[in-house]
Amino acid sequence: GLFVWHRRNTGVRQIPYRFVHLYHIANNRLITFQYFNFLKRMYVTQYNKDLSQRAKPKSNTIVSPFHELQQLDQEKKVVHKNSPVSPVHQLWSETSSRNGLREMKSAAETEDSVIPVGAGSKEDRQWKEMKLRLDDLPGILARLSKIKLTALVVSTASAGFAMAPVPFELTCFLLASLGTGLASCAANSINQFFEVPFDSNMNRTKNRPLVRGQISPLLAVCFAASCGVPGIALLTLGVNPLTGALGAFNIFLYTCCYTPLKRMSIANTWVGAVVGAIPPIMGWTAATGSLDAGALLLGGILYSWQFPHFNALSWGLREDYSRGGYCMMSVTHPGLCRRVALHHCLALIGLSTMAPVLDVTTWTFPIISLPINLYISYLGFRFYRDANRSSSRKLFFCSLWHLPMLLLVMFTCKKSVLEKEDKGDLLGRSRERAMEIRLP
Repeated sequence: GLFVWHRRNTGVRQIPYRFVHLYHIANNRLITFQYFNFLKRMYVTQYNKDLSQRAKPKSNTIVSPFHELQQLDQEKKVVHKNSPVSPVHQLWSETSSRNGLREMKSAAETEDSVIPVGAGSKEDRQWKEMKLRLDDLPGILARLSKIKLTALVVSTASAGFAMAPVPFELTCFLLASLGTGLASCAANSINQFFEVPFDSNMNRTKNRPLVRGQISPLLAVCFAASCGVPGIALLTLGVNPLTGALGAFNIFLYTCCYTPLKRMSIANTWVGAVVGAIPPIMGWTAATGSLDAGALLLGGILYSWQFPHFNALSWGLREDYSRGGYCMMSVTHPGLCRRVALHHCLALIGLSTMAPVLDVTTWTFPIISLPINLYISYLGFRFYRDANRSSSRKLFFCSLWHLPMLLLVMFTCKKSVLEKEDKGDLLGRSRERAMEIRLP
């Protein structure tokens, strides 16, 4: 009993010493986060005052994960070992300095003698200062704002405004188009600001202004703010608050939800489709001031159209997306990518049939639009069956002319305002007659 009592007392007394010992161990081996995201975690370990990082060794033979054959040019690589530089205050002996100069001279001679394949002159390989000229600034800002994508967004918003069952107002149309374009420029600029380190790894995006250093990040942010704030103000004060709220929500959805999701989950494609479906809804609300079934129908058409359009585009850029670290359906779930594209091609037929049911168009619209919807569905089936670059390219180019053609046919088959007013008057008169008959 005395022995057990002695062991307990000594154990209780040693508890503080054990905590101190664990504290020293934690100081000697400290783990900190160097780079963190939800796809890959890398740690840096400090052991004996030296930083060391666990890294997976790269295999010698790199095989492309895709079946298409691609020939890559092999360049010669020369690896030089850098010897550690001693502090300035230490004195070098004359012999060591001579040996160092000889080594530096021999290394310089070997570096000049080995010229990699495809390299230009020595002056072209030197670092050059990027100078921004005022003549180049409009083109740089146009590429920063993705002017072609912005034009597509404005055109879909204009289609939503034109399909609204109200008389056309030119002033409201111009304000809505300008505000939507400014909001799109702001969202695209912020997107490029966040994705600079990832765009530099992709061939498709490596020549963007921020990646090449043609403008500073501060200038890009200032340009985004100078577009976003007036754009939302125009939509809110010049059009109506509902359209302004939709524009602000779309900027938030594109920059704060879609952009980070591109590196986290394949759900980014569905979120991006919602972003593309909001502009025609904004055009409808700008004309009517309300969110009706017709606005949701136009948004649904744009939502379904984006899946065959983007999935076919991303299929040919799978290697680029995997190099940039983006989580796309075409990279991680190729079968799902093809199925989703085919399903939404078929969904366009059903959505076109719903337009006369919701009293947006006449019954001639689903009949006239059936051939182009069947053709894009056929190309979607070819893409699902063959799953090669040729079928994906045909589906992508078909989507480029399918959307404007579908919206044009929809506009020509739109029900006029006079027909709806006459229909409303007839309904009102029938209700009045029914009330008169019911009254004694």
